[in-house]
Amino acid sequence: MNALTHSFDPAQQSSRDFRDALGRFGTGVTVITCDTGDGPLGITANSFASVSLDPPLVLWSPAKSSSRYPFFMAADHFAIHVVGAEQAGLCMAFARNGNPFDQFDWETGDHNVPLLNGCLSRFECTKVAEHDGGDHSIVVARVRRVTTREGDPLLFYSGRYGGFTEPT
Repeated sequence: MNALTHSFDPAQQSSRDFRDALGRFGTGVTVITCDTGDGPLGITANSFASVSLDPPLVLWSPAKSSSRYPFFMAADHFAIHVVGAEQAGLCMAFARNGNPFDQFDWETGDHNVPLLNGCLSRFECTKVAEHDGGDHSIVVARVRRVTTREGDPLLFYSGRYGGFTEPT
C-alpha cells in the first residue's frame, strides 16, 4: 500500500471503509415518491440506474433499515425524480422526512402517485421485479411516462452535494 491507495477485503474491513470507497463514485440525486394509501411518501436516493431502453426499465435500491422501506416495497407504482442543482432543499427535505410535500410544488398522478414538479427528469414507473440485495432490495420498474427539462444536475460525491464542472 502506498500513500495514495488503500486496498482491503470489504468483508474483513469496517463497513465505514467500504462505504467511503463507494462514495468515490459520484452519482445523481433522486427523490422517489409513492402513495401509501394514507397519503404521499418520498425518500431521497442515489441508488438509481437505467437498466434497459427496450423495454424502458430502471432500478433503485431502498435500504431495508429505512422506516420508509415497507411502504416502497408495497408500492406497485411510484415516481423517480432526478433533482436539479437548484433543488438541494428538496433533496435534503426528503432525506430527513418522508412527507414534506407541503413545501414543494406537486400534483397527484396516475395511481395516486405524488409527482414533484420542476425536476430535471421524472419517471413514472410500475414495478416489474424486486430482488434481494443484502441490506437493500433492488426494485426494477417499467417507465410508463417521462417528463424532462434542461438544467444542471445535483450530484452526490463522498458524502457531499455539489454540481457538475466540465473537465479542463
